Amino acid sequence: MENKNVTKYDLNKYCAVLAAEFPFADELNSMARQSAAERAWSAISRFYDNCKKKVKGKKGFPKFKKHCRSVEYKTSGYKLSVNRKAITFSDKKGIGTLKLKGTYDLNYYDIKQIKRVRLVRRADGYYAQFAINVHALVETQPTLQVIGIDLGLKYFIADSKGNVETAPKFYRKSEKALNRANRKKSKKFSAARKKAKLRQSNNYHKARNRYARKHLRVSRQRKEYCKRLAYSVIQSNDLVAYEDLNVKGLVRNRHLAKSISDAGWYTFRLWLEYFGYKYGKVTVAVPPHNTSQSCSNCGEKVKKSLSTRTHLCPHCGYVADRDLNASVNILKLGLSTVGIRSFTLQEICPLGRLAQACCLTASL
Repeated sequence: MENKNVTKYDLNKYCAVLAAEFPFADELNSMARQSAAERAWSAISRFYDNCKKKVKGKKGFPKFKKHCRSVEYKTSGYKLSVNRKAITFSDKKGIGTLKLKGTYDLNYYDIKQIKRVRLVRRADGYYAQFAINVHALVETQPTLQVIGIDLGLKYFIADSKGNVETAPKFYRKSEKALNRANRKKSKKFSAARKKAKLRQSNNYHKARNRYARKHLRVSRQRKEYCKRLAYSVIQSNDLVAYEDLNVKGLVRNRHLAKSISDAGWYTFRLWLEYFGYKYGKVTVAVPPHNTSQSCSNCGEKVKKSLSTRTHLCPHCGYVADRDLNASVNILKLGLSTVGIRSFTLQEICPLGRLAQACCLTASL
């Protein structure tokens, strides 16, 4: 805010100045300080990019971080044991040797492949994350299948082949237990202690941790569900077309914000794109405008409210579920985007499969 022309390298150099000024920064490993500077620069560069791209909405300066729950080391500051079942941190923070639990075998990788180690604090304990340089691409046989996916609240996904996946609603199912845990936490909170700037009682922090663990469980359930579903979709198809939804804008609707956040659309998209890159499949994000309103049979626009769940075209008489009709439109947009010929409704009928298989690897 005070130095407009500061770059990424200036921040790295400033770490040494801060280390000489503050003892707690001097105790930390030099590369760990640089990693913190890189994280700060990512927020600053995102702010610059949003200004250049003229992204709508407020674009204030990046916010200062109040609580940091992770520290990252590059190539120094830590050392793995001989059997790689323990890790020792050599900075002056007094972390010492930590036992590594889990099923991942680090002996499979060369020590030079480990580029970074990150210590992360979660509600249920501390985790060591290893960033490893590996060849992630996997060759697979083409399935000669294409699919369009419509994301929704009633059905998590509805594809152009007529398959639907009911929304799991993990948060809604756990909401009663979450509210109960939150009330127990609030009862142990002391306003007098806060006013006197004293630490809250141990019982409060125990209740707060129990509440946080319940939220962490819901988050992990949603992530695992999106991961498994995205993997299944990618393995079964060579091209996947989906909606380019503005989730950040959609959650501003106060009537649907909780349901949209509970659905996890953006998490599903991230895993879909990752698995598509890993297994060499094509993922296409298409604009969602009028995909639910247009008729997939004749192309005419049929206006309908959000509560109307059945698509009934007065022009051609085509009747279908609203989400299945949208998934066929999404598939058509995806195929036209990548330059493949348009398919007829008989070929991508929601109740049937492709009548004519085309080799996507040759077409693309």
